[in-house]
Amino acid sequence: MYPDISPRLTPPTGVTLLPLTGAPLEAVVPLSLLEAVRALDLPAADLDIELVHELRNKRFGLSDTVYMQIKRYGEAVRRQQRVPFDEVLALARLVGRRPDADLVFRDAGRRVARAALETVSATTRRAARSLPGPVGRPLALRQLRALCRRFLGGALERQGSTLLLEIPNPVTADAAPEGAGCGFQEAALRELLFGFTGVDHAIQAVSCLSRGDRTCQWRTDWRR
Repeated sequence: MYPDISPRLTPPTGVTLLPLTGAPLEAVVPLSLLEAVRALDLPAADLDIELVHELRNKRFGLSDTVYMQIKRYGEAVRRQQRVPFDEVLALARLVGRRPDADLVFRDAGRRVARAALETVSATTRRAARSLPGPVGRPLALRQLRALCRRFLGGALERQGSTLLLEIPNPVTADAAPEGAGCGFQEAALRELLFGFTGVDHAIQAVSCLSRGDRTCQWRTDWRR
């Protein structure tokens, strides 16, 4: 048995919990959240041993509990198992209570995107980046749609010269004040786009459940 690190908590000030539901998620999602927490909580390399030991007792990301959960989710990734939506939702809400939650969510989003990109052959990724637009762009878009559906639970559509990502129930939508949790999806989309195009796209959030909208949506330019 692994200890529960995702209890039911009173939401932070400025956060209204939403009735979020969804299908089980790829295990790399909670794994990336915890790895991002651990990375931010790691002490500087030049600290002495006694201080490092003290920090291990104070910083959540360095706790034995987080270590065990990272091991658990890492094994689930290797076995290609999914994790219940509610479990990941509770973890995201726990992470959202941190003062550096925005940094955690964005780092976790990039980690998920890099893991997603690794599921596509290097040959396909190179082709999407190097082939002429009429061939490379449709190839990239097909791969992006599949990865957004699998890892983010969203639909990516082309609308003229723009791409629109729509996610009905983002697992981080109500995790932190001021929609900071949605930085997870924004960072993931940006990293995915870079992986297939070599271009650092600007991502615009156009709607958000936390603001009372029907879904969460992000838009970006799809021109070269």
